Amino acid sequence: MRFTPSLKSIEKSAPRILGAFFCVLLSLSAASCKKKGTPDWNTPGGTLPTEQSEAAPTPTAPQPSAEQKPSVAPAANVAEKTEPTQPTIPAADLPATSQGLRFIAYNVENWLSMDRYVNRTSQKNAPKPDSEKQAVISILARHQPDVIGLCEIGTLDDLAEIQSMLKEKGVDLPHSRFVGGSDPVRHLGLLSKFPISATGSVENSDYQLSGKTFSINRGIMDATIDARGKSYRFIGVHLKSKREVEEGDQEAMRRNEAKLLRKHLDAIFEKDHDARLIVYGDFNDTRNSASLKTAFGRYNSPGYLKPLFLKDSVGTSWTQFWSYQDVYSRIDFVTVSKSIANEVDLNSSHLLDDSNWNEASDHRAVMVNFD
Repeated sequence: MRFTPSLKSIEKSAPRILGAFFCVLLSLSAASCKKKGTPDWNTPGGTLPTEQSEAAPTPTAPQPSAEQKPSVAPAANVAEKTEPTQPTIPAADLPATSQGLRFIAYNVENWLSMDRYVNRTSQKNAPKPDSEKQAVISILARHQPDVIGLCEIGTLDDLAEIQSMLKEKGVDLPHSRFVGGSDPVRHLGLLSKFPISATGSVENSDYQLSGKTFSINRGIMDATIDARGKSYRFIGVHLKSKREVEEGDQEAMRRNEAKLLRKHLDAIFEKDHDARLIVYGDFNDTRNSASLKTAFGRYNSPGYLKPLFLKDSVGTSWTQFWSYQDVYSRIDFVTVSKSIANEVDLNSSHLLDDSNWNEASDHRAVMVNFD
């Protein structure tokens, strides 16, 4: 027997059915309002307030970012987090400096007389080929420096030749300084648009290694220049190369030369805690080496030198190509003391990657603009 509900019974049950249906809708609506993970767009930056973001972070001292490893080919790398992205416009396209100072540090690769191959022919006591000299001068003249710190200069006459050739190209740097060490062949040179107001020298340039006495190979440049109402003290070096020598371990020799440099710097800071130093040159070693850590000093200490990890127009950071090992690496540095660090214009400072760089030298120049 089939039970068929009457119309009257349905009418009596309708209120209860509708009431139950309405309660179900309310519960579903409340549950949707409590759903986790919905962004709060009123939070600054459109981020979710989490336990990590709401809690005050523990302050930590900034650490220098890691240097890229040398590679067999120059490849673009990510810029260090602590440094702004380097410009893609060449320095020559920037307005000439009427204020501040433009400095270029450059190893010009054997601007001297030596035994060398020229046009695949061995020549005795031959000067740097004219084509290489012209390439060096064209790069320097294009970027119009106020001061140039040079490595691998032969004689005072060689430095005067660079000075004269630059003047012919419209870059007049009448003031110069020439220093050397135990190496009778390669020296350091400095050319300046502004007068050199003071010079310094190393009190002790000797060190002991395996019972032998050695002297720093290329000496230490120390020249103070007063320009446009400011004083700049330039300290230049060219440390022992990585080529092995019979006299001693090349790494130990370079590290001892770095110690001599550090002693000279400490003596300067002892007399003047706010010394305005620009320490530059061919350090012949990479960022995290013992030699560079010694030379630059303890991080965040009063005498610490801040290295400027500059890049070229495409983001690469190497400054030298060592053909014997087929290695590109950053071994040329410009560093600054704390008192002058905030005057560096990082947006216009960079490695010079002119198209003829390899015709001029096995190094690329480092250009730094100061406000």
